[in-house]
Amino acid sequence: MTSPNSKSNGVTNGTANGAANGVGHAAPNGVANGRGNGKLEALLDAASLSHHDRVELLQRLLGVPACRQLGIYPIPAGFKLSVVMPVYNEKQWIREILRRVQAVPIPKEILVVDDCSTDGTRDILRELDGTGGIRVFLQPKNGGKGAALREGFTHATGDVVLVQDADLEYDPAEYPRLIQPILEDRADVVYGSRFIGESHRVLYFWHYVANKALTTLSNMFTNLNLTDMETCYKVFRREVLQGVRLRSDRFGFEPEITAKLAKKRGPAWRVYEIPISYSGRTYEEGKKIGLKDAFQAAYCIVRYWLFN
Repeated sequence: MTSPNSKSNGVTNGTANGAANGVGHAAPNGVANGRGNGKLEALLDAASLSHHDRVELLQRLLGVPACRQLGIYPIPAGFKLSVVMPVYNEKQWIREILRRVQAVPIPKEILVVDDCSTDGTRDILRELDGTGGIRVFLQPKNGGKGAALREGFTHATGDVVLVQDADLEYDPAEYPRLIQPILEDRADVVYGSRFIGESHRVLYFWHYVANKALTTLSNMFTNLNLTDMETCYKVFRREVLQGVRLRSDRFGFEPEITAKLAKKRGPAWRVYEIPISYSGRTYEEGKKIGLKDAFQAAYCIVRYWLFN
């Protein structure tokens, strides 16, 4: 895990996620394995070790390769992550997802862009604006996910920018692993893939087929070998986004950003994939993407590869 308030380097664990008591309260620091090793965290807390000492101790106990595999690595002093969250009619989930994002102990800002919600989400966001690193931006009219992300990106001040959907399908506990290739200077862009080895909720077969078909079509044009182009979790060095002009308003953001990243030359951006866990939701639970968006994504794949 990381230290959000330390002059020395923090510690991050790619499987860790501390508990927080509601939106606006920081998670307790420590090194824990979110998949069940709370005893280790308790022992380290009891030993009153500094964050730097925790890293060194774990590296001696587990070895550096094992620690890197788990996502235990130093966070540079002064580092900040910008989490950009587009929101539309997520009253049921918005408090919980923001609580989970805040609970990830990485220095960060949380930029929430409401895309003209009509279900009461805006009232909740007005209440939370300014608490626990949250900054809220209200769109004057509904423009779509792409339009909301463009707005959020203009306000990002972090070293790394991460896209987070405003529901519980994607787990913020994955943040340390997602930013690790960038902090280790192995990547400029990281995609979190739902299809390479992690657990997922069993849901719609035809959604899976559409996702794979769109990813394959995108790869044919971009010459990338992604496994999940449509994933929510896309992470960028901030300068990557500063060099890309985005136009898509709805879910066309996914193929557009992928095409424009692939076109970069001199040098090319380094793109990485990290396996993530995924818990999809049903339409009854608020899922919004549909067949029309699949056709629009196919159109965007061709359009943004041929034209800017």
